[in-house]
Amino acid sequence: MATIAATLSISFIPSPARFAVVATTSALSSSRAKRPARFRCCAEPSSPEQENPSTPTPAPPQPPVNLPASPSSLWGISTSTWSAGVAGLGFLETAYLSYLKLTGSEAFCPIGGGGCGDVLQSDYSVVFGIPLPLLGLVAYGLVLTLSLQENGKKFLPGIDDLDIRLTLLLISTSMATASAYFLYILSTRFIGTSCSYCLASAFLSFTLFSIRVKDFGLERVQKFVGLQLAVAIIVALALTNSYSSATTQLNGTDDFVLEPYDTEITTESTPFAIALAKHLRSIGAKMYGAFWCSHCNEQKQIFGREATKILEYVECFPNGAGKGKKMAAECAAAGIEGFPTWVINGEVLGGDQELSVLAEESGFPVDGTEQP
Repeated sequence: MATIAATLSISFIPSPARFAVVATTSALSSSRAKRPARFRCCAEPSSPEQENPSTPTPAPPQPPVNLPASPSSLWGISTSTWSAGVAGLGFLETAYLSYLKLTGSEAFCPIGGGGCGDVLQSDYSVVFGIPLPLLGLVAYGLVLTLSLQENGKKFLPGIDDLDIRLTLLLISTSMATASAYFLYILSTRFIGTSCSYCLASAFLSFTLFSIRVKDFGLERVQKFVGLQLAVAIIVALALTNSYSSATTQLNGTDDFVLEPYDTEITTESTPFAIALAKHLRSIGAKMYGAFWCSHCNEQKQIFGREATKILEYVECFPNGAGKGKKMAAECAAAGIEGFPTWVINGEVLGGDQELSVLAEESGFPVDGTEQP
């Protein structure tokens, strides 16, 4: 190659300079007999490719500059193995939730009471008529399959490894976007409701996204930011369109009307609960609730029978819930989106609260008052 470069460089030198080079070459040739070792330029005869500089020498294949040549590793384990493991956990979780959704079974919530069932049976658990856990099952299954393919398993022959890695990046981007959207829904539409499965699925989705970004590297992944942003926007718009008519009030209330009813408070109030209830009423604190809300009933049970009668409680569905029934104007004006909701000194607390939390938020003096 050096001989070819030298030959080409000489061929493009202007004529006077070329003559000088030729003259110099002749001078060197004349002195070759005296000092052959010092002025010897070529030890081997030129190859056919060297004699014909017009024939280009094919360059060795180079890996694409957009992507790293091979998957990276994290703590000594390849990113494909991490991706397959996390996707496997997500697959098992969504398989369980799909079974609950399709069979109408009650969800087991190890943390936070019965909020998981409320979310799973709401309108937000369906996207364009398809159960959300089932969509998650397909997504995690696809990531698991592609990750195993990347790790050496030949499930899908004929697919390039670099194409697999780009596909995994885009899928994880869409899953992370959907999880962020669902967390927003959970925090705004299900105030006071906890869903451990929702949080676990979001954690797995964000973890997958981080793993795939680590596989590319921050510098290289910047080249695909536009594509990732387009995927995220499409997912967000699709979910917004699907949830435009969703409600968190009651699952299936479009088909029937639920008449209001009174719940029985079976617990007795402690002196602390009665004193706290009087204090909350004196400062204008309000509890917004719905007669069909189990968490509202639990909050009343915490206060007890006597203290509950003292509280300033606002029923948001005094005329019933369901088809043709609307939320009370006072609740709508306050922006109530979940039950129960406490408004204390301008601060909003979602969900049923312990008495100690309400006392602290309201500035209730607890000295000399017997606490439960």
